[in-house]
Amino acid sequence: MGEDVTAFRSSIVKTFQPLQNLSGGFGGGQGHLSHLAGTYAVILAIAMVGGGEAYELIDRAAMWHWLGQLKQADGGFRVCEDGEEDVRGAYCALVAITLLGLPWHLPDDSPARAGGVTDFRDGLGKYLSRCQTYEGGVSAGPSNEAHGAYTFCALACLCILGSPRDTIRTYLDVEALVRWLSARQYAPEGGFAGRTNKVVDGCYSHWIGGCWPLVEAAVQGSIESALSLDEFSTTRLFSGEGLTRYILGCCQAPSGGLRDKPSKRPDAYHTCYNLAGLSMSNHRHEYSDVPDPGSNLIPWTSKRNNMFADVAEGSPASETEVAPFQPVYVIPHMAVTRLSQWSRSNQVTFAS
Repeated sequence: MGEDVTAFRSSIVKTFQPLQNLSGGFGGGQGHLSHLAGTYAVILAIAMVGGGEAYELIDRAAMWHWLGQLKQADGGFRVCEDGEEDVRGAYCALVAITLLGLPWHLPDDSPARAGGVTDFRDGLGKYLSRCQTYEGGVSAGPSNEAHGAYTFCALACLCILGSPRDTIRTYLDVEALVRWLSARQYAPEGGFAGRTNKVVDGCYSHWIGGCWPLVEAAVQGSIESALSLDEFSTTRLFSGEGLTRYILGCCQAPSGGLRDKPSKRPDAYHTCYNLAGLSMSNHRHEYSDVPDPGSNLIPWTSKRNNMFADVAEGSPASETEVAPFQPVYVIPHMAVTRLSQWSRSNQVTFAS
């Protein structure tokens, strides 16, 4: 929503400090086993509040070694040691590696090295390709059901691995993917469902809605080679107006917060991802083929949709607009830039 959250920095550090394990990574609670989902949430929260005090909390060397234990010889990642292997693990791992400036090569003690894998990226594109189902969406793992959240995680992984126009087109059947994604928006609600024959749910405003900017990037190409956002702005394959109506009309609770659907209680999870979906609907995103020299990440920029074109930058266009976010990491652009640049300029020793 564009609010300044730096005031929460000290409390964030105090909350997360006991969740970090000496072996690397963060658990969901004190004394819990390190898990990629919890680690992902911690890293993004730290990126949001910013500042050296928060950044320095993360033991990046231990994190690198721990991630090496999760990398699998087939290209994927487990979500925790001896845990399940799935697409969300791959996404959470790549977010950690890139935001924290960790080396791409595997630690010497990584079990995946026994299978000939030497780099966190090895085999990942082909693993994600095997997770695309006959429907066109992506599943948690090979031979499972296509699901909105795993589809977003797979697309975001591929956008981290390289230019979306190259990686997504190489490893996924884009035509089948677009067909499946476009079938997830229902009338009359206007919201998205996460799977075939399921009802709409506010959280898929992001998990499905967030796929569209990444697919559009794969089709459109980079800012250097493609149509401008203005020229490309009429080609969206979902109804942003319908999604906005569903979020604002059905997902807002009278007591505050956002929810799955009417009759459900609001919660932090649905509030977060409804707002992310609303932001996606409000903005267009494009990427550059020229990496940011300070972070080495692929830079993305956001621009208001045409309905907000006459409103001054930096101020909400209306009650229906929220701030833009970086479409791969799903936090504000500056939060991504600050943490990734700090990580590259404050290197630590990664001893194999």
